[in-house]
Amino acid sequence: MAKIEQYRQFIQSLLTKYADNTSNSDVSDVEVQLIFDTERDHYQWMNVGWRQLDRIYRCIIHFDIKDGKIWIQQNLTEVDLAEELVLMGVPTEDIVLGLIAPYKRQYTGFSVA
Repeated sequence: MAKIEQYRQFIQSLLTKYADNTSNSDVSDVEVQLIFDTERDHYQWMNVGWRQLDRIYRCIIHFDIKDGKIWIQQNLTEVDLAEELVLMGVPTEDIVLGLIAPYKRQYTGFSVA
């Protein structure tokens, strides 16, 4: 259980770090929302609001923790989140690139599921 708690902290740290570094100066009506569901282990960075007449509702980054592994479900940034997790000490076998098709995961160097 200590491993899962550490993974939760790593994920929350990454989401906070990158969401805080974004600038919404040109889109003042767009709110950055960090969603940390520590009971069901879903973690997201969402942008929600309006840019002039256009509705903004976008999941920028989404992590899940399932079966003791960190799943990267969405990444609309240029950051290599998997590499960031490895640098934090997460073994590659505990990282699943859920945003990659299952048949391609065997070629990523990370867990397949």
